[in-house]
Amino acid sequence: MQRRNFIKNSSIASLALTSFGIGSSNKAIAANELISADFVLDEITIDGLQEKMRLGSLTAVSLTNIYLKRIQEIDKSGPAINAVIELNPDALSIAATLDQERIAGKLRGPLHGIPVLIKDNIDSGDKMMTTAGSLALVGNKASKDAFIIKQLREAGAVLLGKTNLSEWANFRSSRSTSGWSSRGKQTKCPYVLDRNPSGSSAGSGAATAANLCTISIGTETDGSIVSPASVNGIVGMKPTVGLWSRSGIIPISATQDTAGPMARTVRDAAILLGALTGIDTADNITKESQGKSFTDYTKFLDKNALKGKRIGIEKSHLEGHEGIVGLYNRAIEQMKELGATIVEVEILKPLSKLGNAEFEVLLYEFKDGLNKYLSTNNTTTKSLQDVIVFNKKNETTAMPYFKQETLIKSDGKSDLNSKIYLDALAKTLAVRNVLTEMIDSNKLDALCGVTNGLACCIDLANGDYDTGFSISTPAAITGFPHITVPMGFVQELPIGISFFGKAYTEPALIGMAYAYEQVSKNRKAPKFIKSII
Repeated sequence: MQRRNFIKNSSIASLALTSFGIGSSNKAIAANELISADFVLDEITIDGLQEKMRLGSLTAVSLTNIYLKRIQEIDKSGPAINAVIELNPDALSIAATLDQERIAGKLRGPLHGIPVLIKDNIDSGDKMMTTAGSLALVGNKASKDAFIIKQLREAGAVLLGKTNLSEWANFRSSRSTSGWSSRGKQTKCPYVLDRNPSGSSAGSGAATAANLCTISIGTETDGSIVSPASVNGIVGMKPTVGLWSRSGIIPISATQDTAGPMARTVRDAAILLGALTGIDTADNITKESQGKSFTDYTKFLDKNALKGKRIGIEKSHLEGHEGIVGLYNRAIEQMKELGATIVEVEILKPLSKLGNAEFEVLLYEFKDGLNKYLSTNNTTTKSLQDVIVFNKKNETTAMPYFKQETLIKSDGKSDLNSKIYLDALAKTLAVRNVLTEMIDSNKLDALCGVTNGLACCIDLANGDYDTGFSISTPAAITGFPHITVPMGFVQELPIGISFFGKAYTEPALIGMAYAYEQVSKNRKAPKFIKSII
C-alpha cells in the first residue's frame, strides 16, 4: 500500500514574494482557451536545449526567463496548477555565470545551463526555504545544500525553484489529500484540473508534465516519485536506496527514502540520474553504491534492450478496470514484439503477510529522523513535538481539512531499539528475499506491473481514495530501483507501467524502459482540461 492509503524578467524575487508565496488562486479554467499551443519549449529535451544553446538561439539566461514566464502563465494564472511553491531569486545570476563559462569554453556536462525544479523537502543553501510544505517550518533556510543539490550545481544546472508537495511528504494524516500543503495549498493535475496529481512529489510531477521545466527532482518513501509520474504522464525513477545521498533531505524513513529524477523521457531521467550519484560520508548507505554506480546512464539506452529478456508481470493487474487492463495487455504485447518473454508472477502476494509492518517502521523512523533534522534547523521548530504543538495552535490555517494523527502516532513511539520496531523491520526486509527468490527462480530480468491507478478527484473533505493497481510497495520496502514510463490514457488521464528489479540494476531497467518507450511513444502534453465530468 502507498503512504497516502495509510497515511519572466529579472525581477524574479518579486515573483517569489507575490505569485509564489503562501497560497494561490484556485480558479479552474480550461487552459486550451488561454494558453498558446506553440510554446517554444513545449516537450523539449535536455539535448534539444543544449543544441539551441550551442547554436546561440538560446542562452541559459533566456532559457531561464522563458521558464519563469511559463510558470507565471501556467502555474499561477491560466489553469493555475500551483506546482511551484517558491522561485529562486538567484536563478538568473546563476544562469548568467553559466553563460560566461560557456563563452569561455567551459562546459560542465549535459546539465550545463538547464533549469531544474526541486521538491520543497530538499535543502538548498540559498535564499529559498525548505519547509516540506508545512507552515511550521516557514523561515527555514538551510545553511548548506543537500549533497545532491551541491552535485546538481556542480553539474551546471540552474536551480529554478522548489515545488509543492503533499505536506510532510504525505506523512501527516490517514485522511490527507495528495498535493496539498498548508504552505503551498493544492496542486492540480495538468491533464484534468479537478484531478489530484498524486503525491508526495505532486509539484515535481505536475511541473514537469506541464512544461514548467524539463526535469525535476522528487523524493520517495513508497510511491512518491512513481505515482505522481504515472498520474502526470511522465517518466519517474526511484533509484536503489543508496545510489543517491539523502543527507539534507527532510526524512521519513532511513530504510526506504531516496530522491530521484522526474522527466518527460527516459533519456532525460538517465542524464539526471548519473549526475547525482556519489558517495556521501554523511549518508553511510551510499558506500554500498561503490563500484555499482555510474555517472553516465545514457550509455545503457538501447532500443533492443528487451530482446531476450524475461519479464515477470504482475498477474493480478490482468483483471480490473477494463481501460487500464487494455493498456496493460497492449504493453505486454509490445514487449513481446520487442523479443521479451513474459512470465506471469504474483509480485504483490508476499505483501499480504506484512500487515501493518511497513507503517510501523515508518512511524518509528520518521520520529527519529525528523527530530535529528529539526534539531539543527534555523526556526523555533526543533522537534516533531514542536510541529504538533504549532499545528494545534494554528489549526485553522495549518489543519483546515485534515488533522495530524500520523504525526501524533509517530511522536508516541520509542527509539529504534524497540522490539516492536525491530520485528516490523525484519518483516519488511524479509520481502527482499522473497522477491529476490522470485526473480532468480524464474530467471527474470525485471518485474513489471501497472504503476498506479488513474488520478482521483481532488477531495479535501474526504481525502484520497484508492484507485487500485499500485505496484510501488514491493520496490519501496526492498530498496530496489523502480522506473515508470507512460503506458497510455484512459479518458484523458495518463497511467504508467513500471519496471523494477534487484538493487543496482538501474542500467538494465533504463534500457528496458527506453526500449518500451521508443516503441510505444505514449507521452503526450497535457491539455489542461477543466473536468471530464
